[in-house]
Amino acid sequence: MTRHFLRDDDLSPVEQAEVLALAKALKSARHQARPFEGPRAVAIIFDKPTLRTQASFTAGVAELGGYPMLVDGSLARIGVRESVADSARVLGRMVSAVVWRTYGQERIDEMAAYAGVPVVNALTDRFHPCQLLADLQTIEEHKGTLAGLTVAFLGDAASNMSHSFLLACATAGMHVRVSGPDGFGPDADVLATAERIAGETAGSASYVVDPVAAVTDADVVVTDTWVSMGTEGEAEERSRPFLPYAVDTPLLGHAKADAIVMHCLPAYRGKEIAADVIDGPQSVVWDEAENRLHAQKALLAWLMEHQT
Repeated sequence: MTRHFLRDDDLSPVEQAEVLALAKALKSARHQARPFEGPRAVAIIFDKPTLRTQASFTAGVAELGGYPMLVDGSLARIGVRESVADSARVLGRMVSAVVWRTYGQERIDEMAAYAGVPVVNALTDRFHPCQLLADLQTIEEHKGTLAGLTVAFLGDAASNMSHSFLLACATAGMHVRVSGPDGFGPDADVLATAERIAGETAGSASYVVDPVAAVTDADVVVTDTWVSMGTEGEAEERSRPFLPYAVDTPLLGHAKADAIVMHCLPAYRGKEIAADVIDGPQSVVWDEAENRLHAQKALLAWLMEHQT
């Protein structure tokens, strides 16, 4: 069976812990895993703008002994110039794994159905699971554990980041609260899945409209841009409902005194997060950005070890 990572709950709690343990090991000894020695190629496809994803996956594949084959999505036009299925069949004959940053979740699901090699979701409109592996690694580094901690995500609770926080944190046995205004709540199916997982891991998952209630006594406070890729033209109108969810010093004051602050970047200081917060002593965003490299290397190495 070919294992993929298309959404956060593709890893069981035990498997997620294995990947995070490997990420910790690879951070201290970056070249100890070489699953792509040869080098073997890994296709890395970008349909959306990228900085951290491109830098971390290309460097990561190289450090794993492989060749990062960058594919420009605007040239490949997968699903337009030729079908996703046909593209997957071609790529699967040439590479050892496929990493894709794209739009609809159905696109990456179809890629996985036909590629015959591991497929990794490097971001879709519905989930951002690689970011969450890096986030969990960062939280564990700063807090020493994951299970039992409370995480508050503020902003667009209908976003891919909100959905991934629900699933990944529930898998880790954490208490996750996603908070956003009415009309910007999480997908009901994703929330129900997170609640089910949390019931098995002694965690919890909830949608909390009141931002103060969401942040109160939180160990980790997270936000993300209010304007997702593709909605930039609606920035001013979209921002209005989110103003009470801006992570500033007064709101952060409701969290635990030693709470850490996270943002997956790019950040817009003075909008979803105050400059004195993201650049302040509680911010761990630069550790979080670096850990994209280590967590994704661990994921790729783990996937290559678990093909049957």
